[in-house]
Formats: sequence, C-alpha cells, structure tokens
Amino acid sequence: MNYEPVRLERSTRLQSQWIQSQTNLLHHHLTDAIMFAIDPVTALLVFFLCLFLIKFFNEPKANLFKNFPPGPKPLPIIGNMHLLNLKRPYNTFLELAKTYGPVFSVQIGSQKIVLLCGYETVKDALVNYAEEFSERPYVPIFHDLAKGNGILFSGGENWKVMRRFTLSTLRDFGMGKKSIENKINEESDFLVKRFKSYGGKPFADPVILNAAVANIIVSILLGHRFDYNDQVFLRLMGFINENIRLMASPMVMLYNTFKPIFRWLPGNHKKVQENAVKTQKFIKETFTKHKERLDVNDQRTLIDAFLVKQQEEKSEFASYYHNENLTMLVSNLFAAGMDTTSTTLQWGLLLMMKYPEIQKNVQNEIEKVIGSSEPQSEHRKKLPYTDAVVHEIQRFANIIPTNLPHATAQDVTFKGYFIPKGTYVMPLLTSVLRDEAYFKKPDEFYPQHFLDSEGNFIKNEAFLPFSAGKRSCAGENLAKMELFIFFTRLLQNFTFQAPSGTELDLTPAVGFTTPPVPHLICAIPRA
Repeated sequence: MNYEPVRLERSTRLQSQWIQSQTNLLHHHLTDAIMFAIDPVTALLVFFLCLFLIKFFNEPKANLFKNFPPGPKPLPIIGNMHLLNLKRPYNTFLELAKTYGPVFSVQIGSQKIVLLCGYETVKDALVNYAEEFSERPYVPIFHDLAKGNGILFSGGENWKVMRRFTLSTLRDFGMGKKSIENKINEESDFLVKRFKSYGGKPFADPVILNAAVANIIVSILLGHRFDYNDQVFLRLMGFINENIRLMASPMVMLYNTFKPIFRWLPGNHKKVQENAVKTQKFIKETFTKHKERLDVNDQRTLIDAFLVKQQEEKSEFASYYHNENLTMLVSNLFAAGMDTTSTTLQWGLLLMMKYPEIQKNVQNEIEKVIGSSEPQSEHRKKLPYTDAVVHEIQRFANIIPTNLPHATAQDVTFKGYFIPKGTYVMPLLTSVLRDEAYFKKPDEFYPQHFLDSEGNFIKNEAFLPFSAGKRSCAGENLAKMELFIFFTRLLQNFTFQAPSGTELDLTPAVGFTTPPVPHLICAIPRA
C-alpha cells in the first residue's frame, strides 16, 4: 500500500492550519494596535468622514435634478465602473442602451455621463441642438496635455477662434483643391515604392501608412515631407501612437476618475504626459525656426499663417494667437491628421485580404475606368463600387467608437430629459455606424450598404464617421480625399493577401482609436 499521498495530504493540511493560526494572530495584534492608536473621538470623525464620502460619490449633483436621464444604480465611490468592459467600454454602453433607451446615464466615480445612442438621437443632439452640445467636459488627462489650448480639447471662445482659423487656413493651403490632390498622389508614389521593396513577402509595417498620411498634413503644417526612415519623424509618430493607445487604458480611466489619488502613482498617465512634453518640444523648436525666417508676404505653411496672426495686434482675437495655442494646435492636427486616416487604411487592407472577391471587384472596376492613370477626386463618381467599399471600410472600422466627449454649454431639455450645463455627454458613434435601422448587416462588412440594386453609389444618412455638428472633424474633406486616392493607388498596384495558413482576426485593438490587431501583409505586385 502506498502511504505517500496520505502523508502529503496530512502535511498540506498541517501547513494550512499553521498559516491560518498565524493569520489570526496577526489580525488580533493589528486590531489591538489600531484600537490603541485611534482614540474614540478620532474614530468617530473617521466614521462620519466615510459616510460623507460615500454620500458625495454616490449622489452627485446630477441627481438633484428631476428628469435626469436614467441609468444603472451606482455603487459608492466607484459608481458604475464595475459594470464596464474597461478595455472596450463602448460594448457595455451598447448593452445598457437596450435596457435604458437611446438617452441614459452612467456614473464613473462621481462623474455622471449622459450617453446618446443611435443615429436619430445623435444627429438630433449634434445638429438640431448643436450649440447646446458644443462644449468639451473637464477630463484630467486631456486638461494635463492641452490646458485648454488648441482645437480638440478646448472650449468657449478659444475653441471658436482656433476652429475658424484652422478651417480657413486648411482651405488656403489646398484642402479640397487640386494642389493637395497632387501631393497625395506624389506621396502615394513613395508608399507604392516602399511596398514593392518587400517583394511580395510578409511584412507588418503600419508605421509606413502612418508616415505616408502624416506627410500630407506635415506639408501643410511645416511645408515639407519627411523620409520614411527619418529618426525624428519616427520618434514623433511613436510618441503620438503610444499616447493614442494609452489614453484608453484602464489606468488612465482610473486617473481621470480619481486624479487626487492616482496623480502621485506611476502608470500610463505619466507616460502620456512624458510623450506629450517631447512632442511639444519638437513643435516649439520648429515654429521658432519659422519665426526667424517669416515673410508676411509669402506665407507657406499653417505655422506661418498663425505667426502672422500674432502680429495683427489690432484684431479683437489677437490674444488667442499665443505660442501655447500654436503648439497644441499643431500637435492636434498632426495627431488627428495622421492617426484616423492611416488606421482606416490599415483596416482597408486587412478587409481586402479577408474578402478577396471584394478586392477583385474593386480592381476590375479600377482597371475598366481609369486603368493605370493617377486617381483623382473626380473619378469617385465613375467608381461607385470602389467608393462604396471605401465608405464601408470607414463604417465597419468604427475607429472612434466613443467619439470625442462633449459637454452641455447650457441647461437643455432633450428628449424629455433635463441635462444641466456642464454635463459630460458621449454621442456614441459606434451606435450610429451600426444602427440596425439604417444598415442591413451592421456587424458585417457589406459594401451594398452604399449601393442600390443597379450598382449605383447611394448615400446613407447614418454614415457619420467624422461625427456631426459644430464639433465635427475639421479635416473631413482632406481625409476623404486621402482615403480614396491612397486606397485606389494601392489596389491598382497590389493584390493583398494573408500569409499562407494565417487566420485573419477582425477584433479591434484597444485604444482611443481602434486599429486592427497586429498582423502580417503580403503585397503582391500586379502586372
């Protein structure tokens, strides 16, 4: 008979009993120490402080108003954080909308957030109540980075002045014009050459798409392009890409919720700030050089145009054209102009590999209509299937699922609910782009969402990847042109395939924007 298992079981039981006895003893000593250290008056004060904190966090000011949007009951301190998928909170919000309707609220810590879901609700808020929902809320990580400057995270008159300047200057420097179209095609030549250098072998190089797209906005901001191997350029893109990923991390969410506690702790929020400082240092050095050779009569870049505005002292808005605004504006435009379009192109190539029959249809249409000619914006109407595929890539990719946060600029009654001034509002773009009332197969890649029965391109009013209203993307027209030309040029020159035996995953990565998960690409040159 083998007694070894019996001895082992008895030994394990004795060890467990000893550990439990030591734990009980330690607990007894700690309890005695705490009771001895805290006198009755202090204990009473701590007790009432705890009650106050629980009441403060569990009953925020929004609850004082009647008809505030409903939502799940929050827990003390953490609110509804326990309900959230912290990596992909938009999935939780979609589920909650099924219970509470298209306008509801959640509580993160002490912060009440109103969610707007579905095309009808989001459009109504952002277009018909554009002024009421036009502000930005206070979000600690955004405030740390921007301090109210720039265009993305600023508010009030500063935001209005910076947005007007941005829109007019982007138009002046080619947005929507033939000149910028030519720049995109020139950049496409560099991109095609780089893809050909891999000789059809597998590669994973999303930074090249970042660089190609970034060079378009760089030409407007700085007046030149960077080589894809430029180390300064690579570091700059690296800082921005890392921050976009980290800003959606659970640690940054905790920092935004409990800043007084987490501001002193190490974590992703510290790394985001470090990267931002390095990026801003580069930008400041750049516009200092521009100032040294500035010619008022020969403005070649957006930075030049801003510096000229600084010298117009008679303007009533002159006080807004300070260096901090310039630094943050350039940073905002560089990040937004690079990330969203390049991320969409990454999804486009992945989807072409996943659905080779759709890729072949695009290539056949391109060959039939324009052959090997450089694609131009005017070709879009002649390439309805290609145009539909580009639109469906944007819809399916859903790269900013939560949208940038909004806030109410004034008290507003919306859909029967009272939402007080300053309330954090999230118009959920994923709920618009996957609205079952407007898209037949919302969870599938289906270009027919934008085609009629005869193969003609049709608009879909729920197609809002750039958001809507006063806070819609300032570079929307530029992004549309970039997507169409870059995508068409790549499909003209290559057939994209997955390496043999590879299973393609369409699960989005985690981040403030959501690229595909890392994967290998084979770009097979076409004859």
